[in-house]
Amino acid sequence: MQRKKKEIPMSKTKAVDSTILFSKTAPLKLFFIAAVPGAISMFASALYQTIDGVFVGRFLGQTAFAAVNLAMPFVIINFSLADLIGVGSAVPISVCLGKKQEREANHIFTCACLMIVGAGAVIGGNLFAAAPLLIRLMGAEGEFADLAVQYLRVYAICSPFTTIIYATDNFLRICGFIRGSMFLNILLSALSAILEFLFLGVFGWGVWGAALATCSGMFICALIALYPFFRGKTLLRFGVPRFSVSMIRQIIACGSPNFLNNIAGRITSILMNMILVRLGGENAISVYGVLMYADGFVQPLLYGMCDSLQPAVGYNWGAGKLSRVRAIEKCCFGASCVVSLASVVVIALLPGQIAGLFMADASLEVMSIAIGALRLFSLTYITRWFSFAVRSYMLAIEKPVPASVISVSTTLVFPLILIVALWPLGLTRIWLNLAGTSLLAGILSAVILLKYRAELSGSDAR
Repeated sequence: MQRKKKEIPMSKTKAVDSTILFSKTAPLKLFFIAAVPGAISMFASALYQTIDGVFVGRFLGQTAFAAVNLAMPFVIINFSLADLIGVGSAVPISVCLGKKQEREANHIFTCACLMIVGAGAVIGGNLFAAAPLLIRLMGAEGEFADLAVQYLRVYAICSPFTTIIYATDNFLRICGFIRGSMFLNILLSALSAILEFLFLGVFGWGVWGAALATCSGMFICALIALYPFFRGKTLLRFGVPRFSVSMIRQIIACGSPNFLNNIAGRITSILMNMILVRLGGENAISVYGVLMYADGFVQPLLYGMCDSLQPAVGYNWGAGKLSRVRAIEKCCFGASCVVSLASVVVIALLPGQIAGLFMADASLEVMSIAIGALRLFSLTYITRWFSFAVRSYMLAIEKPVPASVISVSTTLVFPLILIVALWPLGLTRIWLNLAGTSLLAGILSAVILLKYRAELSGSDAR
């Protein structure tokens, strides 16, 4: 008989026994232990992104603020491959642990870390060289373009040393370092904010200083996050890397929904920015940037709650405990709905206050456009929570194809369709785009969930 593992109290260690946590803890309690810290972590990150926008807008002006928003899609693309590997490896690792295949889980973990660093070097090098061309293709010129290139190139240079942070968060949660993961993200946000204030407000550095502050914070926190793994006392441990075609294929398949979501979303953002530059110039870019910063508050909360439960869902799916999988997901769906609807109310009621955070020196005309845009944008969250939850659910139970369909449709297909369908509305079509996309994505997600209903409603394996 296998000896029962002893649960280690949180008060005596930074980690919990994740195998007991995932398999034995009541679903609602598990939600508060795992998902709430995940949401707090992502909220801390979102808070820093907001602070970043505020600092750039107030210390460097509207042109710099617009330049940052113009470059941001490429910054996210820079990290997208690391995110693919980080998320893509976390799912099979969790499933392997559920099947008691610890050695295979460690192989995947070791190879994933090496793949992320290598990908960061390749993508960063190419992005550094191509930055001026990419920004010019967006339609930017003069100081506007120069500032965007500066910002983008700092991220590109630092890419090999910062991208690993996108995976360590998942690995820490898998190993039971749930509070540690939360505090790490809080530290990252606080450290980056302090450095940015120092670089911009005290030293008087330019927009490149804002990028350097974030990258410095990411590098320091990545070293801290990797420390428990180098000690070799975690559930996952570094070993001799053993790459295989099947393992790489599995990582790519499981990470594809997130990767496609990032890439497709950035393609859409680039197209949006190109349209905005031609329709309204820097002012339109600035207003769109405000919408993205508002979205950057809500979206991480949804991601934090849904994705933080993926290790638990994957573990129980691998163990054949379908009733537990369903119970955990009910908590995820309910919480996502509450957060999303609350966001509708906040954004719709406080558009002026939100816009004023980022555009303190904007004209009354620009502020009026921003307020109207935010009110239309708030409609997005009436249905957006559902596609988030379904995509995360499909990914956790090793259904990457439907998860990818949701991702690509939400971030690329539906937005492009609506750009054309709403063309006569001018700038308004941009502000309405995300709300319309959210509605279509919700319908698609409902269809996919119904398709897999029979498989998901099965009995537990005996």
